[in-house]
Amino acid sequence: MISFTLFALIIVALFILLRLYLIRTALISIVNKCLHCIEDKVHVYQFFKVPELNENHQENQFYRKVVFDTFLGARMSWKNEIDAKSRKRTFVLRIKKKDKRRILQSYLQHIHTVSDEIDQKWREIKLFINTELNQRWRSVPLAHPVTIDTMVMDLDLKNRIKSDVEAFLKSKQYYHRLGRVWKRSYLLYGPSGTGKSSFVVAMAKLLNYDVYDIDLSKVSDDSDLKLLLLQTRPKSLIVVEDLDRFLCDNSAGSSVSLSGVLNFMDGIVNSCTGDEKVMVFTMNCKDFIDPVVLRPGRVDVHIYFPMCNFNSFKTLASSYLGVKDHKLFPHVEEIFETGATMSPAEIAELMVMNRSSPSRALKSVITALQINGDARAGKAGLRLSESKSPDEGSMLSWKDVSSPALKEVRKLYNVLRLKKSGPSDHQLHRELSLTER
Repeated sequence: MISFTLFALIIVALFILLRLYLIRTALISIVNKCLHCIEDKVHVYQFFKVPELNENHQENQFYRKVVFDTFLGARMSWKNEIDAKSRKRTFVLRIKKKDKRRILQSYLQHIHTVSDEIDQKWREIKLFINTELNQRWRSVPLAHPVTIDTMVMDLDLKNRIKSDVEAFLKSKQYYHRLGRVWKRSYLLYGPSGTGKSSFVVAMAKLLNYDVYDIDLSKVSDDSDLKLLLLQTRPKSLIVVEDLDRFLCDNSAGSSVSLSGVLNFMDGIVNSCTGDEKVMVFTMNCKDFIDPVVLRPGRVDVHIYFPMCNFNSFKTLASSYLGVKDHKLFPHVEEIFETGATMSPAEIAELMVMNRSSPSRALKSVITALQINGDARAGKAGLRLSESKSPDEGSMLSWKDVSSPALKEVRKLYNVLRLKKSGPSDHQLHRELSLTER
């Protein structure tokens, strides 16, 4: 009975001590709040505004990074103000005058550093597209699953691209010491279906950059193109697809001139849009493009995307079918050696359609390659016909033939013609040209 009474007294004593501790903590908190209120009335404060947009109507990167914080013992408060007329938003920092000299500069640098670390770790890569509406850039998450490691391309070329990108990311001081804008530009060229667009996504993921995909047909004039460029953020990948089609047939309703495109690539406005940007241009063929467009400084790296060969075919078979070797591989290699080929996208689609049976998938690829080889033979016969009667309009009669089989041959003939305009397989291994201004 005595032990139970003692235990109860101990419990009651602990309870009383806990209540006293909580009351003391609450009292301290109340006293601190009162002191802070008195301090706020006594001290002189200064206010610093962080507008959402700068004077060039670009997004102010610092606006996105401000946080509510205490720093080195000083308390700061932020208030988000919206202008009644312009509806522009601004963060206002309230700080004691006596703390300004001591902590302001280091505090602002602290916000940049911490925010960059958080963004780099958690940020979602976005794809921005330009529109004809007042809100010029619209964005969606870039959810494409491709990466640089899953790209079907020459391994040595892939490693050289990785090295070039990594060197660029570490070269801020080097570029600034040379008095150059910290940016890099790439030309991706080759027939359709060879992976240029997928490579853009893979490159964005490697860099961890947002992608700005500019549709020149929705740009009203040269000034509008400059404004779009000004509204892009640092650490972004800016891509213009099918630039050769736009330059060779500028009849898509756009008033952008060649001069406007050249200034977009490396003009003064380009140098005013922030550091750490990568520009990517894609083409099917660069042979008929004015050399002034492709000179070093406007385009630093040229990367050719070829049609599929036997090595890339094996990579596709491994990725899409899980097959690293097969009894049909020698037959496929023989067909490739005859000069028949297809784009990686075409072969990949055949494998996807027949993925439940690797043998059937490989046979479908063999059949398609054989049709391609027959198309090459038909192309040679066509040339003989043209040489016999060059004034009879043989090419015109060829186009007018309505046989379904010949229509397929014509489609393959166009693919072969595109292939002919590209470099040879030997050139693939030395195509990555790192030319500096």
